[in-house]
Amino acid sequence: MAWARFRDPAGSVRTGEWNGNSVAFGGTTYDLGEVDLLSPVSPSKIVCIGLNYEDHAEEVEMDLPDRPMLFLKGPNTVAGHRDSIPLLPTDVRIDYEAEMGVVIDQQCRHVSAADAMDVVAGYTCLNDLSNRHDQEVEQNWIRAKAFDGAAPIGPAVVPPEEVPDDAFVRSRVNGEVKQDSSLSQLIFSVSELIEEITTYMTLEPGDVIATGTPAGIGPLSAGDTVEVEVQGVGVLQNDIVSPR
Repeated sequence: MAWARFRDPAGSVRTGEWNGNSVAFGGTTYDLGEVDLLSPVSPSKIVCIGLNYEDHAEEVEMDLPDRPMLFLKGPNTVAGHRDSIPLLPTDVRIDYEAEMGVVIDQQCRHVSAADAMDVVAGYTCLNDLSNRHDQEVEQNWIRAKAFDGAAPIGPAVVPPEEVPDDAFVRSRVNGEVKQDSSLSQLIFSVSELIEEITTYMTLEPGDVIATGTPAGIGPLSAGDTVEVEVQGVGVLQNDIVSPR
């Protein structure tokens, strides 16, 4: 079953069955206009993968990694479908990065690639919003990747079997396609990523692995609407607004 989190008309936060244009809980089906969709998960951390598409490595003129490049985003970065994302109050470039997110189902450590899918709850869409200016001048990417709202996630989590192995991953800005690739182009597979990550850290239920972005990244401006679409999951949409 695919699921989404939402705030119902009474103000209660619910996790219900996602049906694409509606969400159901407790025998009641709500149209999306009746509820506020939230991020489908509340992760303790988001483990992000850098340079996991060869065309993106070429785009940023970096060598292909010999093991997954890992960095973290904290809970403060999480935003939901249709949330407005403010730009930073400094004159920096904020880029979109369309990615598929892997949602972890259970606490796990030292998971082999052969067993990795046993700990996966499902897949979702994620936008790895990036402060490109500070990414170029710092090593640990706190300013670059971990600012508030830097990881919109959603709109739902769907079972892995509903997402084709070669599912497309796309981004659009104001309706114009900017990125268009396929999961078949991943350098490191989902199973390989889980094995590598759990060698070093424990993953908790609801944690998310952001699997990397393909070529076509670019800047966002106030007034833009950015969409991330993963085949089988749906469309994550956010409006970009002026700094608060």
